[in-house]
Amino acid sequence: MTRILDSNSDLTAVLNEEIWSRLQRQPPTGAKPRLASTLMLLDRSGPEPKILMGRRNPASKFMPGKFVFPGGRIEPGDRKMNAAGALPLPVEERLARIDPKSHSLPRALALGAIRETFEETGIVLGAADMGAPETAPAGEWQRFAGHGFYPLIDNIHFIARATTPPRQARRFDTIFLAAETSDIATTIEGAIGPDRELVELVWVPLSQAHDLELPLITSVVLCELDRRIAAGMGHHLPAPWYRVGPKGWLRTEL
Repeated sequence: MTRILDSNSDLTAVLNEEIWSRLQRQPPTGAKPRLASTLMLLDRSGPEPKILMGRRNPASKFMPGKFVFPGGRIEPGDRKMNAAGALPLPVEERLARIDPKSHSLPRALALGAIRETFEETGIVLGAADMGAPETAPAGEWQRFAGHGFYPLIDNIHFIARATTPPRQARRFDTIFLAAETSDIATTIEGAIGPDRELVELVWVPLSQAHDLELPLITSVVLCELDRRIAAGMGHHLPAPWYRVGPKGWLRTEL
């Protein structure tokens, strides 16, 4: 980050000033964006909302030492895992526009973000009143289910979408979702440490989160979250999509 943003900033202009000219000097890579989802955990119990941020391992080759939201690529098991409840209809409808041919995608995006959050932080966004799932896809979902919870998706918010620009070696088409701390069932110890993907977790007031060492797009999405909260945090509110067109960054609403 080279500047501090706030909810009144012209976010598209900032992205163009900070990134567009540099991108034009880079050769094409041919990399295609991989679909990913990430979860912003929001604590609104106090006078100012707080957001959970995790610091990536300084030894990582990708964004070392940066503060990010937990998240990652969608995996096949995310399309198969059973969940407690259903996505809010406006959220499901907007997520379905990403790939209208895939009926399982909206749930997979939400479940992928919950799985990645569990894997990277130990936080279980789940419900125990249905008992433990009898079956779960192999891997991290089996470990999640082993703690006696179904993933909880009925209060997931769709905040933003951002596609990594062309000419980058690693590209992601990332869906930024949000959930409330009231949906956290428990936290399993041992997910954070010097040899793990995230080495530190912090609950930081939303107004102070921009002071952390953030990727620029993360700061932009934090501003969008701030605007969403100010507008009432309704599921019906549109989600912006940030991507690069022929003349620079674009912001359209989904």
